[in-house]
Amino acid sequence: MSLVYSTEAGRMCPNCRKPMAACECGRAKRPEGDGIVRVSREKRSGKVVTLAKGLPLEAEELAAFAKKLKAACGSGGTVKDWVVEIQGDHVEKVMAALTQAGYKVKRAGG
Repeated sequence: MSLVYSTEAGRMCPNCRKPMAACECGRAKRPEGDGIVRVSREKRSGKVVTLAKGLPLEAEELAAFAKKLKAACGSGGTVKDWVVEIQGDHVEKVMAALTQAGYKVKRAGG
């Protein structure tokens, strides 16, 4: 039987036995990349989506940067599995914004 609650720390993680606030079990880790951000275009259910993969940012920074990219493109989007998804065909705008921010950028796909 494992400890699930402590009066000092509150709820405890059953895997690592640390307080839930300090638990690292459920947090997604940023995948290691080669330092190049790859920008591509995909078609999903008839609609075009621009993808930016490989940004070397943590989750909060990535969300903030995605917000800037969405504003630059004048479009909506999201961050899923460390990939920034922008609605519409905005490959050139995204590449320009990433280059201006100091990232090494390559166009991926056709």
